[in-house]
Amino acid sequence: MKIARILEKDLPITSPGANAMVNFAGLTTSAVAVVSDTIQDGKTLVGYGFGSIGRWSVGGMLRERFIPRLMAADPADLQDEAGQIDPFACWDVAMRNEKPGGHGDRASALGALDMALWDLRAKAAGVPLYRLLADMYRDGEADEEVPVYAAGGYYQPGFGQSALQDELKGYLDLGYREVKIKIGGAPLAEDMKRIEAAIAVLGDGSRLAVDANGRFDLETALSYGRAMRDYGLRWYEEPGDPLDFRLMAVLAEEHDGPLATGENIFSSQDARNLLRYGGMRADRDFVQFDCGLAYGLPDYLKVLETMRQHGWSPRRLHPHGGHQMSLHLAAGLGLGGNESYPGVFQPLGGFADTSKVENGRVRLPDVPGVGLELKSELKSWLEGAFAV
Repeated sequence: MKIARILEKDLPITSPGANAMVNFAGLTTSAVAVVSDTIQDGKTLVGYGFGSIGRWSVGGMLRERFIPRLMAADPADLQDEAGQIDPFACWDVAMRNEKPGGHGDRASALGALDMALWDLRAKAAGVPLYRLLADMYRDGEADEEVPVYAAGGYYQPGFGQSALQDELKGYLDLGYREVKIKIGGAPLAEDMKRIEAAIAVLGDGSRLAVDANGRFDLETALSYGRAMRDYGLRWYEEPGDPLDFRLMAVLAEEHDGPLATGENIFSSQDARNLLRYGGMRADRDFVQFDCGLAYGLPDYLKVLETMRQHGWSPRRLHPHGGHQMSLHLAAGLGLGGNESYPGVFQPLGGFADTSKVENGRVRLPDVPGVGLELKSELKSWLEGAFAV
């Protein structure tokens, strides 16, 4: 198999509302199509990917550096011993002549390209990606269903406590048991009322996580931690800047409840530094590294190995992103669960149209690849954007 073409487009995923730092009006991500020279079931075999959710598109890097490097390579340098496209070999070629460090938008560009390559690889093998990963890394043992939680509770004008409660009731009606809402975009007293309103719907604080999206300085992070201490929350997420490891370490010394962070950690090197210096506790805290934002699967596997070396179970990893790629990684690599965006960031948010959440868990469809085409709105966009 050879790569015939690689295409990229900006995919609009605009959503109403804001977190404590960002308004999502006009948001885009980079979508990629890796077109092979292989015909399967009468159609050209194509792998699709995107740069996850929550950060802007990075098409310039793909067009100017990574795609040209792959297209200029000897096809044999991109294949495994069986002649199939090898995502690891492609990753190595794409990263030639790149300096260490600087793990920002470059990581998302590689994540989008790598997802498309793994989608192609699993389709060529005729298996869902999670099955392929389980065969490669867990002796064929895959999780048949994955715990998922609904992420929402964004700030919107005129969106008060009653509207927040109605939103959360909608998630429970969809089959979710645990939810996450935003904090830090309002004064502390108002945020505490939002938390109490959410708990009134859920019935127990352990079913609610809160996310500050990196808004707080140390004093504010500590103040929120003290105010939330008696709620028994599922976790307190990303209180400060994602690279302020000292803030996390000091907070962990005082805050007994679970902490979570990692969605804005974009490399195995930064993940290692978080586990070394961030005070994170393997017995209660969670990490949320997102493969699509962090160089793709080759570097993600290094993150998992780093976690093991520091005494962390992969079950403490609940990937950010709320999309199908993270769900496949959770099922195939034995992670602890997965985020879900059932109400926002469409057409990417949530899972396949056929996937039903039952008691907070979801099963993956038995179709080859990542299954992006099982979201009808996303399929229509892909087919329109990439005429293959």
